[in-house]
Amino acid sequence: MNWTELLKSEIEAAFRATEGLVALVDKDKLNWKPATGSNWMTTGQLLKHLETSCGAMCKGFVTGDWGMPADASPDEMLPPADKLPTTSSLAETKKALAADKKLALGTIVEAGEKALASKQVAAPWDPTMKPLGQQMLECAKHLAAHKSQLFYYLKLQGKPVNTMTLWGMG
Repeated sequence: MNWTELLKSEIEAAFRATEGLVALVDKDKLNWKPATGSNWMTTGQLLKHLETSCGAMCKGFVTGDWGMPADASPDEMLPPADKLPTTSSLAETKKALAADKKLALGTIVEAGEKALASKQVAAPWDPTMKPLGQQMLECAKHLAAHKSQLFYYLKLQGKPVNTMTLWGMG
C-alpha cells in the first residue's frame, strides 16, 4: 500500500466536494441551524470548523503541534456547539479551506512514505497508537464527515443538492 497516493487522493476528493458545497451556501444563512434537537452548530460555525478539519489535524500528527496547550481539557478540545467560533464570511472560509488543503497535502510530503507506514502516533483526544498514515486518513474522513453535515444543512435549507453534489461531481 502506498500511503502517500492514498492520502493525496482522499484529501483532494474531500476538499473538492467540500469546496463545491461551500459555494452553495447563502451568506444570509450563516446563523441557520436545524430547528430540532440540541448542540447543533450554525452553518457559520460548521464552515469555520471545516476550515481546519483536515490540514491542521494532519499537522498535529506530523509535527506534534496541535495549536493548543498540551494540558488542554476535554472541553477546550471539544467545546459544545454554542461555544464554537463562526466564520465571518464565505470568502474567509474559501481562503481558509484552500490553506488547509495546502497544509494537508504538504504534511504528507513532510512525513514521507516510511513514516506514514511505520511511525506510531496518538491523538490528544485518544491515546490509542496507530500508524501515522492511518491517523492522517482519519483527518480526511473528519473533513468528509463534516462535508456530509454541510450537505444535509443545504438540503434542509431547500438547496437542490443530490448525490453528485455530495461527492463533488455536480
